[in-house]
Amino acid sequence: MGTTLSIDPQGLVPEAEFIASPNFDDRPAGTDICLIVIHNISLPPGEYGGPGITELFTNQLDPAGHPYYAGIHQLKVSAHFVIRRDGCLQQFVPCAARAWHAGASSWQGRERCNDFSIGIELEGSDDEAYTQVQYQVLEALIKLLALQYPICDIVGHSDIAPGRKTDPGPFFDWEKLGDLRTVMEKNGQSSIDS
Repeated sequence: MGTTLSIDPQGLVPEAEFIASPNFDDRPAGTDICLIVIHNISLPPGEYGGPGITELFTNQLDPAGHPYYAGIHQLKVSAHFVIRRDGCLQQFVPCAARAWHAGASSWQGRERCNDFSIGIELEGSDDEAYTQVQYQVLEALIKLLALQYPICDIVGHSDIAPGRKTDPGPFFDWEKLGDLRTVMEKNGQSSIDS
């Protein structure tokens, strides 16, 4: 996939593979989308390329498919985007809708981060580095989102749910997002936090 992306008024990126998740609802009326939350996910844990993430986000995860799945198959979760190890960009929820990615969370005194954020999952784990192509796609996606929405901050799941979540983990290279500050500053927006 190239790194030139576009977005429509509902917040769908045509260059992404769209797989509709039922796990979303409406954002509260009048809520600005001002936060990007970066996560990691691999299903089964530490394994890449299989259907587990898609099955989880579409409520089709087989509890007998792997011992780990027995404890999570009933979860109703989603993210707006997943960036696979090979750079494939998938979208599960339009940006205009509220995906269920953050859980119990708070950022700068605001609770319920799902209300005002976009969730991006990187296929990966806390235990190893992400791929260069994932960073390239992530950068293109964040630039697009920062131009479309009044994004003020880019944070990790661990920043909005400290003690409960650790992703994107110690191998996520926040320095690679440094150039995005310029895009956000142009729009009068603030910072990237790590």
